[in-house]
Amino acid sequence: MLVINKKILSVFALVVISVFTLSSCDKKEVVSANNKTVDIKEWRTSNGVRVLYVYAPELPMIDIKAVFDAGGIHNGNKPGLASLTSSLMSHGALLGEKILTVDDISERFDSVGARFGSSASKDNAEISLRSLTDEKWLAKSILTMQAIINAPTFDKKELERVRKQRLISFESRKQSPGTIASETFYKGLYKDHPYAVPGIGTEESVKLLSRSDLMTFYEKYYVAKNALVTIVGAVDRKKAEFLAEQIIGQLPAGEAAPKLIAVQDLQVASTMHHEFPSSQTHITMGQPGIHRKDKDYFTLYVANHILGGSGFGSRIMKEIREKRGLAYSSYSYFVPMMRRGPFTIGMQTSNNQTDEALKVLKETLNNYIENGPTEKELLHAKKNITGGFPLRIDSNSDISGYLSMIGFYKLPLSYLKDFNSHIEAITLAQIKETLKRRINPDKMFIVTVGTKE
Repeated sequence: MLVINKKILSVFALVVISVFTLSSCDKKEVVSANNKTVDIKEWRTSNGVRVLYVYAPELPMIDIKAVFDAGGIHNGNKPGLASLTSSLMSHGALLGEKILTVDDISERFDSVGARFGSSASKDNAEISLRSLTDEKWLAKSILTMQAIINAPTFDKKELERVRKQRLISFESRKQSPGTIASETFYKGLYKDHPYAVPGIGTEESVKLLSRSDLMTFYEKYYVAKNALVTIVGAVDRKKAEFLAEQIIGQLPAGEAAPKLIAVQDLQVASTMHHEFPSSQTHITMGQPGIHRKDKDYFTLYVANHILGGSGFGSRIMKEIREKRGLAYSSYSYFVPMMRRGPFTIGMQTSNNQTDEALKVLKETLNNYIENGPTEKELLHAKKNITGGFPLRIDSNSDISGYLSMIGFYKLPLSYLKDFNSHIEAITLAQIKETLKRRINPDKMFIVTVGTKE
């Protein structure tokens, strides 16, 4: 991920461009929390890109994100292609007739105190900008972001430099037991599915990726039909429309990315051990879990909060740490994705306690699925989740993150407004039924990385 940010200097004038006609849907959804109102408005740019916008006048700041259906799931037989494309976009771009180098781009953002970032996950790719809203700071940042999105050069020298950095990083990843455990876990869980391969790719694939590969990927996936723009900040609706059009309104329509294939259930339980010279063993256990629009999302969200998602108050932490002292930290979580992301239980323990720790983890999970939580645990979880929710939309960057998620995964605009009511509606009976239907303790994939004793 690239992030550019330094100090605020002074004086740059706005470069005015023509504004295309917008087709406005004027849909909106309002949610109030912690004395803050989030009023989500929606429209489309002239080339059909969906825009989600929230007016937030409290600070003279703006957060803009361009999200593309251009994640690692579209790598095909070239692992790491989406990630490398995303990185290289900000290493050179054409602004008018001027070619901006990576240093030029960095200086342009730094000189106006802007923060810029680009990244690619398994599901999507994101380009983000945070800037002051005063025109003498904002204009230069917007033009630079526009150039990066619309006219990246994929400079050959920069490609080789970044490639070299990534090949070096593969060596350090081999020395990280946590990374080894995670990559082995995803591979065993997803097998031939696109989720199986690390986003950064492999040493072999990164060595073979060419500038032509990056250009082809960019031209196919960085198009209007794969794009979303989110804007949060102290600019009015008219200005937000202008900015969205300026940033992304010139992209070609293109073709929508193909739908991702479904994730299959594990058919049998299995265990894989990776020998690693360390005093502790990393344990990762799980199976495919839920997707972003899953009908059981909120039920399993609450259920997992009690099982292993609430830190020291969770079932797993009590059994592993408080009662037996087998590990400092233990946890469980769901990663909802475009298709079913992993349900994961994990911990680190001394090599000579690995078998005992695994036994306790399995027993704790089995007992929880069989009997569910107590009424007291459910009540505490609801209060904890709903009480903390306002803090999750307390800043513009928080809201910006939620807008990107809502827009990309096509969730209801009422997601934020309805979140706490969904949590409050969960019952013990729902949790018990859903756990037995969705989690199969007899078909878990287990990874251990450490020294076997």
